[in-house]
Amino acid sequence: MNTEIRSVVVEREIAHPPEKLWRALTQPHLIAEWLMRNDFAPVVGHKFTLSGDWGSVECDVLTVEPGKSLTYTWNHAHADPAFDLRSVVSFTLTPTGSGTLLRMEQTGFRPEQKQAFGGARYGWEQHFTNLERVLAGLEQGGAQ
Repeated sequence: MNTEIRSVVVEREIAHPPEKLWRALTQPHLIAEWLMRNDFAPVVGHKFTLSGDWGSVECDVLTVEPGKSLTYTWNHAHADPAFDLRSVVSFTLTPTGSGTLLRMEQTGFRPEQKQAFGGARYGWEQHFTNLERVLAGLEQGGAQ
């Protein structure tokens, strides 16, 4: 039996400084624009919910290193074990010459969770595209 835990990793160079990216990763009104509705706070131990049209994810903040890294649990309870996901999402921000390298890793996918794994791989790429759109809006004096 294959018991290997899988991870989804998305890396993207984003033409904005880490401080601006950090705001988009930690301010609830901005998170809502690129990811999901939420009651997030960048405080270790804070429990929050991400809500989408398809359902919700229960989360718990594990680590906060302002401007550098953020980690939280990403748990989606489901009666079907193939969709009952217990995972951890980590964001790492690395300054580059032209902005920031944003790395997201979601780990905890069991081998039988092929659909959840594929959905996450596709979904995070879309979320990153939305994040870049939100950051461009901040550039033009939009939401702070």
